[in-house]
Amino acid sequence: NIFSSTTVFNIDNNQKCFLSSKSMDMSVLAELWRLIDLSEPRFCVAVIAIIFNPFFWNVVARWEHRTRGLTRLFGGPYVACYALAGLILLLNVYRSHSITVAMKAHPRWELLDNARVYYAGAALMALGSVFVISSFMALGVTGTFLGDYFGILMDQKVTGFPFNVMENPMYWGSTANYLGLALMNASPVGVILTAVVSLSYKVAIAYEG
Repeated sequence: NIFSSTTVFNIDNNQKCFLSSKSMDMSVLAELWRLIDLSEPRFCVAVIAIIFNPFFWNVVARWEHRTRGLTRLFGGPYVACYALAGLILLLNVYRSHSITVAMKAHPRWELLDNARVYYAGAALMALGSVFVISSFMALGVTGTFLGDYFGILMDQKVTGFPFNVMENPMYWGSTANYLGLALMNASPVGVILTAVVSLSYKVAIAYEG
């Protein structure tokens, strides 16, 4: 009858749409996998740099808190904290460099290579920079670079912008910068490395909190 014929027709169309969508998803994943080489040395170096940085500063800060080793070495907590800050900045510069090198070592993804994605990435970088810079201005050098582990405490808790918007705005801003850079370069590897950055920060926050 007419009702059963229509039903069969609709089911067949739905199945065709589902199979077509599934095939499209698989083709996108296959293309993405073809563009990414997880064993490529420059990618591995970038992953190591990303994981090492928060691990290093948390271990050193806790060691300083227990032993005051850096304070004795540099003759005072402020000099020691500034020295650690300088080293952390250098490590972060190397991390950014290694991520950039890893992205350039892999091909661009055509799916991301368009003006809309580029401008979205630029907007993310701008927003991330606002959070990073405003966080630094609110906390200062010692507040940003683990001064509390050196016994350098702020007079009161910082509650103004950007800390009234979110917790850990500097980590969020840094992650947004890397994601923006990845999108601007249409780099699937950059997106994966940004995910590693985000995960490493989540682990760091668990310890620092």
